[in-house]
This record gives sequence, C-alpha cells and structure tokens, in this order.
Amino acid sequence: MPKLNFDVAIVGGSFAGLAVARGLAQAFGPDIRLAIIDRAVPATEHADDSRGFAIWAGAQKVLESLGAWDGIRDAAETVTAIEISDSRLDDAFRPALVTYDARTDDGSPAAYIVPASVLATALYRSVAGDPAVTWFAPAEIESAQWGETASELTLRDGTVVSAALTIAADGRQSKLREAVGIKTIGWPYAQTGIVARVKFSEPHGGVAIQHFLPGGPFAILPLPRNRACITWSADKDEAARMIALDDDSFLAELDRRIGGRFGTISLDGPRQSWPLDLRLPRRLIAPRFALVGDAAHGVHPVAGQGVNLALRDAAAMIEILVDAGRIGLDFGSGTHLERYQRWRRFDSAMSATLYDGINRAFAIDSMVLRAGRGAALGVLDRIPSLKELIIAEAAGVTGDLPKLARGVAV
Repeated sequence: MPKLNFDVAIVGGSFAGLAVARGLAQAFGPDIRLAIIDRAVPATEHADDSRGFAIWAGAQKVLESLGAWDGIRDAAETVTAIEISDSRLDDAFRPALVTYDARTDDGSPAAYIVPASVLATALYRSVAGDPAVTWFAPAEIESAQWGETASELTLRDGTVVSAALTIAADGRQSKLREAVGIKTIGWPYAQTGIVARVKFSEPHGGVAIQHFLPGGPFAILPLPRNRACITWSADKDEAARMIALDDDSFLAELDRRIGGRFGTISLDGPRQSWPLDLRLPRRLIAPRFALVGDAAHGVHPVAGQGVNLALRDAAAMIEILVDAGRIGLDFGSGTHLERYQRWRRFDSAMSATLYDGINRAFAIDSMVLRAGRGAALGVLDRIPSLKELIIAEAAGVTGDLPKLARGVAV
C-alpha cells in the first residue's frame, strides 16, 4: 500500500479548494507539497452548469491576486446597477423600491457576474501542471485517521495520503467534516433553488434585479452577450411543477416574473435545481484539520454571497499558512488554526443569519408587512450614504479583510 507525504491535503477541487492550492503554490513554489483529492476528473469545461455567480469586489481582488482573473475578465459582466422590488407575482406594476449604483467608494465596480463554468475553469487552470500540486482524481476516501504529526487519508485504490494539514473543501454535505466529528446546526428550507441561463432580445444594460416574491427571491443576473442567469427560490411544490414544464411553458413562467422588461427570452442552457438549506458547523477546525467553502458555511443564496464567503475563507487560510510556514511552524498545529477560526467564524455566522432573516422576512405574504417593507426600502432609497455603506459591506471591502481581498500579496 503506497504512502505519499504532503504538507497540505485539500479534499475537494471546489472553488475554495482550488484557490487555497493556487495561493499556497504561488507563495511557496516548489518548497511545498500539495495534494488535491476530488471525486471527479478535473475538467477545464463545465458546459452543463447554468449557474452564474455575483463576484463582489473583495472576491474579485482575491481572484486577481491569484492570477485567475485573466481567465475570467472577458466572460464577466460588470454590474452597473442593482434594483430591488417586493411584490406579488400577478401585480401589474412592480416598481424598483431601491436602486443601487454598483460602484465602490473609489469608483470601481462593486460586482461582476461570472458564469460558474468560467470560474471553475480559470481556477483549475491556475493550478494545472504546477509541480507543487499532485492530483488524485477521480478518487474516493475510504477512511481517515488523525495522528499527532499527520493525518492519513486512505483512498479506495489503497493509496495513503499523509499530510500535516487536511483541508476539507468538499461541500456543505462534507463527509470529511462528519468523519472528524464536527457537528452542524441548521435546517432545511421549504424551498427549492432553480437556475436557468437565458438570452434576451433587448439589452439588459448590466442591471442586476432582485424581485422578492412570496414564494422566494427571484434574481436576474446579467451576463455578456445579452444573456442572464435567472436564479430563484420557490416553494418546493411550485418548483417541482416548473421544472417539469416543457421549454415554452417554462419560458412563459419566467416571463411572468421578468414582466417582458428585456423583450423576448430564450433558453441558453439547461435548467437545474437543488434543495435549499442552512448549515453551519459548530467549529471550523480540529487537530490537523480545517474547513473552507461550503463545508464551512451553507447559506441561503438570496444575496449570492456563497462563493464570496468561500474565497474569503481561502484568502484567510492562505495568509495564516503562509505566515506560519515562513517562520517554520507546523502547518497542522499551533495557534494559527485558531486564528483562522476566529477570523472566519463570525463572518460565516453573521452572513448565514442575515441571509436567513432576509429570506424569511420577504417570504411573508402580507399586505401590511409588504407596505411596511416598501416604506422602509423607500426611506433607504433616499439615503445615499446608507446605500453606499450597504454596497461596501456587500462588496467585501470593509472590515478585517485578508491581504488577498485587499489586493495585497502575502
């Protein structure tokens, strides 16, 4: 049974996992040994993924610092404005209650919309062929053991991957997190997430729109070439009905929600759906172990911040490991892992609570509450300084940020 030794083993070739690998390889070069273990064969194209992600300014700086943004820039759509409305599906008029200028204080874009396939490809290419990185894919972990000096991950083919630190980036249903014994708190939502990529006949102008409907939030995220990613959270029964519709009927349902604003629409990719839940681990670390990405926080997609949180996790992990490694500390033990947990735990918990609260507050179908929400949003729309603060917070350019999220090399 072969046993291979590494400094860091990353389980999950996700956005967060690939970002961590890229950052560590970039900082240490051939002086670090990295393993990436993933269930799927690494691919440079993901044509069947219709998702689009709002990449806010802080996350964009992480990607730029890692050298991945060059492979994303031409496929990203700059968000020019963000509109928010709160109405019933059949309301004849759905005014924008709040409109944000999607720019940060320095005038740079606050957000971009990036196809999921483009993001995945750019991050994969940033580590592909790097001599510091060894891929094990497709590979399944049969068992895991943690010792005083290393963890040992036994793969299904009998290979043993030994590492000073194991990082789980294997998603919100992380099996490795469960194997370590980290408990989670959370609950399922009575909603299903639906995404579809569409093309409009009229220009969208880079405007991102969030309609809060009684069944859940419905978002239009602009993409290049007059396309958009439609993403919304619908009641489970209603979502099942819509997913089962033929293309023409499905497009008619989309048009009811879009209201014909951008002309006629056509499908530009497959429809996809998944159950929604909230899941937070009680801790982010264990001896020689840490969580990043969705394994560290499964949040409601209402604010489109999941990938941004994941990239902040990656930037923080890179920074603490680079700081530790440069003074000769063991990657898998010491106060630096506690520092990572303190750094990222509050952001994850506060974000999950906020997005859960927004989803619940706007899902209540009450004329009185809708009037109250409308009044509150109307007041917000007339206070530019408050809107600027909200955009700055959403953009991830405030607070105790990792260096990479500030565009500073580690």
